[in-house]
Amino acid sequence: MKPWLKILIGLALGVITGLILNQWVGVVSGAGKTFMELLSLLGKAFIDLLKMLVGLIVFSSLVTGMCHINDPKKLGRIGLRTILFYAISTVIAIGFGLVMVSVFKPGSGLQLALPTGHNTAGSLSLLDFLFSMVPSNPFAAFTEGNILQVIVFAILFALAITMTGERGKTILSYIESLSDVMNNLTHIVMKFAPYGVFALIANTVATIGSEALLRLFWAIVAIFCACLLQICIVFTLAIRQLAKLKIAPFFKGMKDAIVVAFTTSSSSATLPVSLECARDHLGLSPDISGFVLSLGSTINMNGTAIGQAVLSIFIAQAYGVEITVVKILIMTVTTLLSAIGTAGIPGSGLVMLSIVLNAMGLPLEGIALVAGIDRIRDMLGTVVNILGDAVAAVYVAKKENQIDKTKYHHATWIE
Repeated sequence: MKPWLKILIGLALGVITGLILNQWVGVVSGAGKTFMELLSLLGKAFIDLLKMLVGLIVFSSLVTGMCHINDPKKLGRIGLRTILFYAISTVIAIGFGLVMVSVFKPGSGLQLALPTGHNTAGSLSLLDFLFSMVPSNPFAAFTEGNILQVIVFAILFALAITMTGERGKTILSYIESLSDVMNNLTHIVMKFAPYGVFALIANTVATIGSEALLRLFWAIVAIFCACLLQICIVFTLAIRQLAKLKIAPFFKGMKDAIVVAFTTSSSSATLPVSLECARDHLGLSPDISGFVLSLGSTINMNGTAIGQAVLSIFIAQAYGVEITVVKILIMTVTTLLSAIGTAGIPGSGLVMLSIVLNAMGLPLEGIALVAGIDRIRDMLGTVVNILGDAVAAVYVAKKENQIDKTKYHHATWIE
């Protein structure tokens, strides 16, 4: 059985169990409360497993991703154009997510109590936040779970490896191996996802009741609406106005990659198909498509950024935490940085969300609210991720005169 199907089954069983417990606890309080305590422990164990992954997976993915663009030619005009496109499109994606979550307000009305002893870090100014990212001890950053300091250390470490040249490739090979190991460890942890999702959603529904289901539904609607806005406005305008090409051939040419992305929810797994579509259907040169798409699968996460924006505000609404302009700016910066260090594999969205929640001073326990819908969010989010990569590749290839227009238009038999 497919992993995503197991997670959805876990979600469904969790909802049913939660609704039963919601009615049962009041009648048979002893047994009901004991079972809920067990569910709470199982859910916490799953969250702890996700937290266990964060530091090393961010460090290894970010270092290897940055070191793969160490070619001076690629770091010139093409690299700058690609990275700027990714950054701007991601900020716009976050904006769409914020608009949709403000319109639907899916977390309002849940009125959850903040965990005991939780500090929302509301006194942090943007300047304090930026300077708090500077690590004094990288090992302490790992042990304390200060992921933003880990990210800064990883960026500096990757630059140092690149500057070291041939001698730096030795340690890079070890970090690449670490990245592969952490990706496999993520797959192992995600095998427990159906049970973790079952425990988390059952405990949440048992505590809140059917109101939680309605709120989660509107959270999904907000995410999907924001994703569609990103596709229909940003991507189509970029193709038409920046690349000066027709829109229909692009989507027809990328149809195979879209299907793979939707079903696997993995940008990394979709990369080979995306490369094939870019070369064979869209007519992009292998150099441009290989560089831009490979880079994008690591650092360009438009769809994931939308999910982080909606879900983080949803959690803030659920706990009644005020979201200031400073917190929104912190979320934007954190989302941009953490996207660089998040692997394009199923489940990495929850890892990334924990980074964003931590930076915003929101309780990590909020992940329990949204873990059950992460796979659903990831399906369309991954489609947006890979389409964003492909749009950037088309744009860069057109500017560099490395696109076969005849082959591009042939994708829909338009001459």
